Amino acid sequence: MSYASAAALQAAVYQRLVGDAAVAGLVGAAIYDAVPPGPLPPTYLSLGPEDARDRSDKTGAGAEHDFTVSVVTDAAGFQTAKALAGAVSDALVGADLALTRGRVVDLWFLRARARRVGAADQRRIDLWFRARVDLD
Repeated sequence: MSYASAAALQAAVYQRLVGDAAVAGLVGAAIYDAVPPGPLPPTYLSLGPEDARDRSDKTGAGAEHDFTVSVVTDAAGFQTAKALAGAVSDALVGADLALTRGRVVDLWFLRARARRVGAADQRRIDLWFRARVDLD
């Protein structure tokens, strides 16, 4: 197994989300790897946890990365969060991401979980995606 492409995958996902017009139209530049201290915008994206598994074979090293993109908003109801979650999914599923190390063979949606958080005044949707990455 190789975890060598994990940082490259995260950077490519971030660049894809920042560069997507629909995502930017809903969240602006509020896309974080680590949520910054201090006041946060009312709606933002956070790149979250990741699990990786070996998918190497006789042709070379590779891995499957399950990663999370979280939508967080203090907007009333789930409509704002769901609209942004849909835009994130549209931007990532099947995307041809350019990695600085390795290549994405495929990227697909796995699942989502929507819930109220905090004092129930925030909405959060965690979107799980899977990327199959081969090292060249």
